[in-house]
Amino acid sequence: MAMNARSSPTKSSAVISYGLTDELVLRSELWNGRDEPRVAFASVNAEEDKPFNFLHVLFDCAIAGGTAGVFVEAALYPIDTIKTRLQAAHGGGKINLKGLYSGLVGNLAGAFPASAIFLGIYEPVKQKLLETFPENLSAFAHLTAGAVGGAASSLVRVPTEVIKQRIQTGQFTSAPDAVRLIVRREGLKGLFAGYGSFLLRDLPFDAIQFCIYEQLLLGYKLAARRNLSNTENAIVGAFAGAITGAVTAPLDVIKTRLMVQGSANQYKGICDCVSTIAREEGISTLFKGMGPRVLWIGIGGSIFFGVLEKTKVVLAQRHFNSQDSSSFKLD
Repeated sequence: MAMNARSSPTKSSAVISYGLTDELVLRSELWNGRDEPRVAFASVNAEEDKPFNFLHVLFDCAIAGGTAGVFVEAALYPIDTIKTRLQAAHGGGKINLKGLYSGLVGNLAGAFPASAIFLGIYEPVKQKLLETFPENLSAFAHLTAGAVGGAASSLVRVPTEVIKQRIQTGQFTSAPDAVRLIVRREGLKGLFAGYGSFLLRDLPFDAIQFCIYEQLLLGYKLAARRNLSNTENAIVGAFAGAITGAVTAPLDVIKTRLMVQGSANQYKGICDCVSTIAREEGISTLFKGMGPRVLWIGIGGSIFFGVLEKTKVVLAQRHFNSQDSSSFKLD
């Protein structure tokens, strides 16, 4: 995810940027006349900026995003399970700490395409908005791109989340069984249970998290006057994740309750869910699981953005090596 990425002329071509890197940026112009960070994920010749190259951009974003998403889910799944069970428990219900990895495989199968779709949409939308709006509205570009990417990926993320949380709360033992029985009992719409509450949580979550990450990264780079290491990217990602996780905790509780209720239909919708929880369990219930959530998303942000930026560097290096090899052969 790049800060205010722009194209700039070089001796032979124009660099077209769509993401962040570390090592490769140091080989090109890091600062322009106003000491603004210049970032690049991969470079293509402006004269060769064809749909084929654009598809490569989308492909690389998708690979980087999907890889980062899988790493986060695999590493932090037990914390997510505890958080889900805390949120789903009514009143003084006890939390079962067994089977913390239940549903992991099925969740990973959905996490990769969901994260891939998100990054594949986020980067092009962000870059288009950064080119359209003035520099002082870069935060708006990040917020909007995050929301658009979240909306697109929700078509995969919601069924994945429904299945995962039903398994985590002990309703099913495997993803195939969950899909089959949910469709049989509730129809296809059962796989999208809590879709409205998911969007209510995840659209602002994605928008806020990526905006905070991008803005913190920009400020850090301006202060340091250099590109950041992968560790520094991870630290910034942790701050962005923890802050966003705390802010959106009540929305997460609502989403969890609606997704795990199944055919019981205890809640008729978002408003009814909030009022019922407040009346029967108290407002404080809306903040249940905040500790695990902030821990999970904080560490998750560190892993996600760290892996994301490192994967981008590897993919960009591959493209540079490929271009250098092609140039050598032509010469």
